[in-house]
Amino acid sequence: MSDTQPYPLPTKTPVPAQPPNPASTGVATAASRRRFAARLLSWWDANGRKDLPWQQRRTPYRVWVSEVMLQQTRAASVIPYFERFMARLPDLRALAQADLDAVLHLWSGLGYYARARNLHRAAGVVLREHDGVLPRDPAVLATLPGIGRSTAGAIAAQAHGLRAAILDANAKRLLARHFRVGGLPSRSATAAALWELAEALTPSRRVADYTQAVMDVGASVCRSRAPQCSACPVRTSCAALAVGDVYRFPERKQARSRPLARRRFFVVADPQGACYVEQRPQEGVWGGLWSPPERDGDESPPAFLAAAGMDAKLVRAMHFAPTLRHGFSHFDLEAEPVYVQLKARPATTAGRWIDPASHGLGLSALAAKLLGAAAPLQLGDR
Repeated sequence: MSDTQPYPLPTKTPVPAQPPNPASTGVATAASRRRFAARLLSWWDANGRKDLPWQQRRTPYRVWVSEVMLQQTRAASVIPYFERFMARLPDLRALAQADLDAVLHLWSGLGYYARARNLHRAAGVVLREHDGVLPRDPAVLATLPGIGRSTAGAIAAQAHGLRAAILDANAKRLLARHFRVGGLPSRSATAAALWELAEALTPSRRVADYTQAVMDVGASVCRSRAPQCSACPVRTSCAALAVGDVYRFPERKQARSRPLARRRFFVVADPQGACYVEQRPQEGVWGGLWSPPERDGDESPPAFLAAAGMDAKLVRAMHFAPTLRHGFSHFDLEAEPVYVQLKARPATTAGRWIDPASHGLGLSALAAKLLGAAAPLQLGDR
């Protein structure tokens, strides 16, 4: 099939497929491996992203932080967070010695906060056990909190130019389609087949560029929705495109109805506009972050105030705001804000009082939104 020949349209036909034997896909030949890598590198030379902030002044630490931030997040969203993070915590020692609250504050709004907690933990491990130097060996890197096999490979390739394969979501999609790898990527047999392909295809030279090319093609060309097959540098050898079933790969779990959780958030402000927040448990949703008190969806304001040690006589104004919908990976949250303005701050409380516009704590995007609407002018007498 030539590059100018028409291509069959992708379809969404849910036909079962089996993981291929890499030896039967042509990957076993050195020529086919070189051809695959050469086409990706040629595309990247002409079209790839080369001005991302973590590609400048590249160090193992900067690559590591960027790779963790990029897990489950688009590059465009990561850039401002990365630049702010580097400005405050420019090296591994600074990260290891920082308070977790400061790290979570820098991460606030980026989501998937376990990544930030693991980053902080891993920095401590490296400082104690590796003299503050991030290991070069991908196998050793993969033992650190929050660093899996693919992230370890990306760090080794991007920071040191070592021949190390990656298999992030973009690479999985590209390889699953190109070689028609069936089965859910989360299954061990499918994952093993994809890793075997990734390892076989990774070249010995220009490894950093190649790994970036794989990610860039997956992100901008071999997209999950509306893939741009006509622009793909390896389209002539794509097995899924050849038979018109691109949308079948990678396989996905059948969509299930998402449970809905109803919770009530009490946003309490003192006369100066400071708001009361509590730290969430380290494990679970928004682990370790600070938030307006979250309670059951039917908890009444008097019950909340009594449990929180706040005299109801201190309440100056109160109102229920429209509910907010917040989506998680496995459920949806319906948050009902209850805004409470006090005449005076209680003498003792278990949490903290913070200025919503100036604090150093980690907040979820929802918590920041709730606190941002708590100004006295917005509460007022209702």
